[in-house]
Amino acid sequence: MGGVLLIEDEASVRLAVTQSLKLAQLPVTAVATAEEALESLTSEFDGIVLSDVRLPGRSGLDVLADAQRIDRELPVILVTGHGDVAMAVQAMRDGAYDFIEKPFRAEQLVAVVKRALDKRRLVLENRRLRDSMASRDDAHALLGEGPAMQRLRQFVATIGPSGADVLINGETGSGKEVLARALHAAGTGGGPFVAINCAALPESMFESEMFGHEAGAFTGAQKRRIGKFEYARGGTVFLDEIESMPLALQAKLLRVLQERCVERLGGNASVPVDCRVICASKADLAALSAAGGFRADLYYRIATVSVDLPPLRAHAEDIPRLLAHFVQQACRRYQRPVPDWTPQQLDDWCARPWPGNVRELKAFAERLVLGVAGDAAASSDGGSALPLPKRLELIEKRLLREALAAADGQVALAAERLGIPKKTLYDKLKRYEIDAR
Repeated sequence: MGGVLLIEDEASVRLAVTQSLKLAQLPVTAVATAEEALESLTSEFDGIVLSDVRLPGRSGLDVLADAQRIDRELPVILVTGHGDVAMAVQAMRDGAYDFIEKPFRAEQLVAVVKRALDKRRLVLENRRLRDSMASRDDAHALLGEGPAMQRLRQFVATIGPSGADVLINGETGSGKEVLARALHAAGTGGGPFVAINCAALPESMFESEMFGHEAGAFTGAQKRRIGKFEYARGGTVFLDEIESMPLALQAKLLRVLQERCVERLGGNASVPVDCRVICASKADLAALSAAGGFRADLYYRIATVSVDLPPLRAHAEDIPRLLAHFVQQACRRYQRPVPDWTPQQLDDWCARPWPGNVRELKAFAERLVLGVAGDAAASSDGGSALPLPKRLELIEKRLLREALAAADGQVALAAERLGIPKKTLYDKLKRYEIDAR
């Protein structure tokens, strides 16, 4: 998180505001004049500006105008006296983020500053994502900085260049094809990526689609057709939902994987298979093969190298980055502006179980951009799939926010109504990063 650039000419006020921000663990740089502040304001500035309106020399309104020229999305908060409120309201129409009137409570100041910092963080994150997408293809990017994503990237770095066949295990919507494409991109063959959904391929068409056919092999086969395995020469064949493949076809696939060659329907010649095969399943293939629902010999053949793709709820720390990425994509697709959301909403979204995983999050991001997301906050029972400590944490956070809202942001009153010491409430607010409003 970036810091606060404070502009205040009165030394005592400057010291008091600086201490309040530092007690809230917010980095702050304090200066006495607009001229000093403008030395720090560049297009790379990643914080916000908190400025008194009345300053010696150039005013806070001048600071706002300069900040707008440097970066129109740079939040500027103006501190006003009682007689300056009308001026501050006009400044907000001109692009100021917010204003706060003297005298103000430290809690009120910190809350406004935190909201502005969150806004700045989201803006900069979206810019970084936009820049990264402009410089590289994110179709096979494994986004996220959590331990689970780091392990997956290490797996891709190790196994990708080897060309080894891989089995990917994961829930529906968890990103199995994204991981398959990442493995393909890390390979050295340079051939195409050919994706086949085994559940959507009719059994009657399997051999023709996968292995190809010669002219006259069956009614309607007027010319030779190259199958998927042959077409993917030097590349990758991705077999999604392999658990749905009929047993008779599994035997034919096993032969291809063992012998690394195919025979086109109606032909006698063996055609070498020069491609990597990546299979994906949302079912437990080991249990399925033990129950006779999947060939055990095929399972052991495709599971020589396997990887488990975690559900989204297992790496919820990556949700903010993923959401920002999908929102940016949707904004470009639908030509819509980036929508706003609060830190509290983001907390709620991170705590949702997301049974549809990354695919569900992507669909939610599109609805958010289109303005039809509805009540996007987690419902009272939306965390039922979460562990008990997490569910209790969500309940406590909701109760704290409700108590603060009912007390109009007065922490002492909220603590009294909750029946807990004021210091305990402050500790909880700090722990959950809840703004006292």
